[in-house]
Amino acid sequence: MTGRTLRLSRLRRAAPEGRGGRGGRPAEAREPRETRGGRPRRRGAQPKVVALGGGMGLSASLAALRRITGDLTAVVTVADDGGSSGRLRDELGVLPPGDLRKALAALCGDDDWGQTWARVIQHRFQSEGDLHGHAVGNVLIVALWEQLGDHVQALDLVGRLLGAHGRVLPMSAVPLELQALVRGHDPDRPDDIDTVRGQATVALTPGEVQSVHLVPHDPPAVPEAVAAVLDADWVVIGPGSWFSSVMPHLLVPELLDALTATKARRVLSLNLAPQPGETEGFSPQRHLEVLARHAPKLALDVVLADTAAVPDRESLTEAAKRFGAAVELAPVARTDGTPRHDPELLAAAYDRIFRMHGRIGPWR
Repeated sequence: MTGRTLRLSRLRRAAPEGRGGRGGRPAEAREPRETRGGRPRRRGAQPKVVALGGGMGLSASLAALRRITGDLTAVVTVADDGGSSGRLRDELGVLPPGDLRKALAALCGDDDWGQTWARVIQHRFQSEGDLHGHAVGNVLIVALWEQLGDHVQALDLVGRLLGAHGRVLPMSAVPLELQALVRGHDPDRPDDIDTVRGQATVALTPGEVQSVHLVPHDPPAVPEAVAAVLDADWVVIGPGSWFSSVMPHLLVPELLDALTATKARRVLSLNLAPQPGETEGFSPQRHLEVLARHAPKLALDVVLADTAAVPDRESLTEAAKRFGAAVELAPVARTDGTPRHDPELLAAAYDRIFRMHGRIGPWR
């Protein structure tokens, strides 16, 4: 047994039973289980879904997923070093809270309570002083971290305050630095490869990103995040900034081991358009090629893409086959012409995928 396999086994055994952002029940109080499609499930249970990512891409996925399941966990990257998050990280040595805050806001309900709290935690102070640009939710999360000394407990508490329809977890309990190898970062040296440091810089870098890695190189995963992936029915990866929000999850060894070992089905949700900087000029299949370079052993079940964003379905299908995945095309973009996902359309696409490919529904 390798060291990483042993660590994964220990995390699996150490995972707390019944702990959830909205009040899990102890194992002895749970409903009886039955087996469907070869997997044990609670009678009448909704699918357990884990969504990985960061920033607005993860927020879009969560806003859709909370419409179709009440058993939802977001595992969020913690490599952000820009804006309010970067300032709090530098000054206090804490995890960057910004992507965690955005995930919590996306999980807020559509009622007055949920929408009010979503606006409050997203509110940014406008001043001439040190508070300028800080988001209320960032300050609240960091305050609870300092009060409780526990990242997970604090985020669960914020989730209960907001009435969040799911749970938010950091992928690691230590702040991470994202570094990228970029060809042509300096226009005067188009063939040279330079190291670009920092998530905010990588996201907007000129040149062609060759690969990314984390510092430290072997960061510990949050045990609850590993447990959620291992216990899931579906894991959703993406959409989001490909190198700075999606790839980092595959660079945490224990989390990658869990993604490889889990019996959950895995769906990769592609972006609507290439992003200026890190994926300029990328085709949909190029995104899969990048994924394969960073996690060659990862298998997928479904690749979801917007119908209008795939000019060459055959090439995407061939790229997906390398992961053992089927391609599902659906209209998931807003109709206003902006490259943003429509929560209702994306929810419908996820729901159809879970039913067609999961073979363990219906859940509602």
